[in-house]
Amino acid sequence: MTPDTIKLLARYSVHANTEMGRVLAQLGDEEWNRSLGGYYPSIRSLCSHLFISDFAWLRRFATLRPFAYAQHPIFQRNPAWGELLFPSFRDYDADRKALDECLTKFAAEVAPEDLPKRLRYKNFKGIDQDRELGGLILHLFNHQTHHRGMISLYLDMLGKENDFSNLFVLLE
Repeated sequence: MTPDTIKLLARYSVHANTEMGRVLAQLGDEEWNRSLGGYYPSIRSLCSHLFISDFAWLRRFATLRPFAYAQHPIFQRNPAWGELLFPSFRDYDADRKALDECLTKFAAEVAPEDLPKRLRYKNFKGIDQDRELGGLILHLFNHQTHHRGMISLYLDMLGKENDFSNLFVLLE
């Protein structure tokens, strides 16, 4: 894991979220909220989970050292684990874009010497954790990709054409 890899993964995440957003913007509120059977049963619940998880990781990363991205007003919020946010896609879209902006700034701020540092935090169950930052950053991006894949499947189930998950479009 290098800072350049982190920047690439952040660009990919923003790209995939933007392309996914173009498809999600076409959903009506009923489709946004429709239960489709998974652990996170709706696209709304998946987007809420993704937002809360990314938010939590960025907030945790900011405890390692002062990062400028952490001054963004979005971090004055305090969404609860498992909270169902965003009654409509429009509600989600602005917050997702703001969080993606913070993610991009975080990626630009990460220095090579940050990556082996240990991050101590409590997980959502309140259990103390102690892990290397570089691995946690990789987890954040892998988690996003996993859940965007679930959203893609839900879109398939709704008959909505989608293809927003290709990293290679950003490679030279």
